[in-house]
Amino acid sequence: MTAIRKYGLLGVGILLIVGAMIVGAATLPALAQNSGANGNNNGSGMMGNNSGGMMGSGQVGAGNGSGMMGGNGAPANPNAQRRSGDQVRKAVGDYLNRYYNGQGLTIEEVMEFQNNFYAQIKEPATGINAFELLIDPYTGNVWPEYGPNMMWNTKYGHMAQSTGGMMGRGMMGGNGMMGGYNGYTQPNQSSQPTANMPVTAQQAVQDAQQYLDAQGTGLTAESQPDTFYGYYTVHALKNGNTVGMLSLNGYTGQVWYHTWHGTFIGMVGD
Repeated sequence: MTAIRKYGLLGVGILLIVGAMIVGAATLPALAQNSGANGNNNGSGMMGNNSGGMMGSGQVGAGNGSGMMGGNGAPANPNAQRRSGDQVRKAVGDYLNRYYNGQGLTIEEVMEFQNNFYAQIKEPATGINAFELLIDPYTGNVWPEYGPNMMWNTKYGHMAQSTGGMMGRGMMGGNGMMGGYNGYTQPNQSSQPTANMPVTAQQAVQDAQQYLDAQGTGLTAESQPDTFYGYYTVHALKNGNTVGMLSLNGYTGQVWYHTWHGTFIGMVGD
């Protein structure tokens, strides 16, 4: 009886903590603007903002910063050295071999930001981008990118059947935080993941530009978006140079700016 009361109270405590974090996340500054069919501003949701939030704004799994899932990418050792481009590419390659061995996925591009490195992964057989990764610039740890990559990716995202759970591969281990959640669908989405979405690539660029203009950023949306399963990612440009990124839902047109990168440093060569 004592054991039952003990673990019963523990379970109630966990539920209360998770509930409080979700309620708290709803009060964070808006990160997403729906400029498509639904027309609703859904705010920041679960992912938090650049100062923390439920998911934090930096490394997942290292436990070295703010937020439920990680921190701001700052080195635990003040004398730590940033990883080189070659080291980051090797870390991403090792990640793909570990979790996606035999699936033929390749590194499309790697970008260096102040807070993290970013890697875009592609399916060469289909020409469709598979998913996005973040790499800690000091430890080389690799994990799935926050936001659209987890929330909207209909093939590799946290609710897609192939990842086996809410958090997906490489973050919480095993089948993820919530276990095998299946049946995630966007409006008008077929049962099979596809990159043929109601929101076209051209419309995605227009929606991205509308969002940037509405926020008074003075930035320009790149004319060629990167297409993923369920969404697009677009580079935000200033004077023709990349300074940031934003993603757009391929079914609703919702816009989600990537606030977690920090200042763009440069592309990492092949």
